[in-house]
Parts: sequence; C-alpha cells; structure tokens
Amino acid sequence: MAEDLHYDVHGKGPVLLIVPGGSGHPMGFAPMTDVLADRFTVVTYDPLGLAHGRLGQPVGDQRVEEWSDGARRVLDEVLPEGESASAFGSSSGGIAVLDLLARNPGRLSHVVAHEPPCVGVLPDGARQQAMFREVYDTYRAAGLQAAAVRLGAGLTGQEPEERPSGQPLSPDEELVIPMALFLTRVLRQFTSYAPALPALTASSARLTLAAGTDSRGQLLHRTARFLAKHSGSRFVEFPGGHVGVAEHPVAFAELLAGTLLGGCGTPVPLTT
Repeated sequence: MAEDLHYDVHGKGPVLLIVPGGSGHPMGFAPMTDVLADRFTVVTYDPLGLAHGRLGQPVGDQRVEEWSDGARRVLDEVLPEGESASAFGSSSGGIAVLDLLARNPGRLSHVVAHEPPCVGVLPDGARQQAMFREVYDTYRAAGLQAAAVRLGAGLTGQEPEERPSGQPLSPDEELVIPMALFLTRVLRQFTSYAPALPALTASSARLTLAAGTDSRGQLLHRTARFLAKHSGSRFVEFPGGHVGVAEHPVAFAELLAGTLLGGCGTPVPLTT
C-alpha cells in the first residue's frame, strides 16, 4: 500500500470500492461492509487516513478531484489491469464516486452514489450552496451543535426552531473531531462541485443514484432524483435517511449488493 493511500480490504469476490461520506472517516460502515464481505472483496477507502493514525494531523481544504484520484489509485493497487470494480459512495463520498466514474469509466462496472450533495445542479442550486456556506459560518461563530442544527434544517428545507449558542473549537480541537473537519475542510468545497453531466450520461447504464426513503421531500433526495433524471441513470430508494448505512446496515447492504450484482431494487419513477 502506498504511504499516502489509506484503505482496508476484506472479503472475497468482485471488488467493491467504498468511499465514506463526511470527512471520509469510515466509522459506522463496518456493520454494512461485514455483510457485503460475503459476496465482495470490500475495499474501504479512507481519503484523509483518519482511521489510520492521521486524526489530529493538519488537514487542508479538500477537493473532489483529490478524493477521486486517490480512489483511482486504490483501484490500481487492488484491481488487475483490464478489470473493473463496483463503487459505492455516500454523501461527500457519493460526489467522489461520481467524479471517479466521469473520469475513469473503464475501471468501473457499476457505481451507486447515495445522496451526493452536489446541489449546484438544481434550479435553486445557488441558494442551496449559500445555505451550506451559512452552515460553515454558523460553525465558526457558535460551534458544532449550532452548525448541526443549521445543517439539519437546511437539508429538510426548514428554518431552525432555535439557534443554539456555543463556543467555536480551537484549531487543535478541530483536528481531532471528524465532524469539524467535514464542516471546515469538505462541506463548502464539495457542495460547490459541478458534476460532469455529459460524462455521467455516457455511463448512465452503469450508474445508480440513490436516496433514503426517510429523505423524501428533502434536499438531497431531490438532488439525487434530479441527477438521475438528467443523466438518464437509475434512481433507487434505500432504507433510512441520509445515514441509512448506519441506521439499517443489513438491509442497506442487501439492497446495495442486489443493485450491483443483479440490478434488483425497485427504481422509483422520476416523473412523480
């Protein structure tokens, strides 16, 4: 494994690359990947190495292309030349696998992107991107809890009932909390990303956009549906909400495996 690449491999079968969301820390993914390891060689990518001894070390602003390039290099290490793998990404990881597919279609047999927050594609995308910048500003002014409340309200399309006050974290504290790294180094940078729709359209047969059943009516469910419709890709609903991987790991894993191996899972009509 290259020194600057951090990933774990377990299971047997066709290669399935997993790119977590948030700051890329794979916490909460183990119950799902344990189920998938019965059918796949599961490769869980940790873009910042947060679960591999780098939590607490300096982290710069992140770019989608850097995560995507890292994911491609992971595939180069674990996948024989000429073969292709499946990939799954959730949230910011979902954006990374969309970029990976757009730029490296020959290495991927199928991609499932779950609630990728590339909201700029929406008709009201500029307003939604401004909401994410407000989340960052709230974090800087009042700390994690206040930012989490503002983010939750923004995703559900509501105004927060209360605006909790708090203290901003110190720079050292920020480096050891994955959520703080997400808010400061990933959120604004990734939600400003513009997916390459022509490239995704060209690979639409190998792309599934996904969202949680509990996210219906919310921003990221709408974003996933929009991307599916405008790229000609499949749209499937998964159990739970934005963090359905952690909420329903077994059911989530079973539907993901079926989607990748057999195309199961009921596509949701995009006209309703």
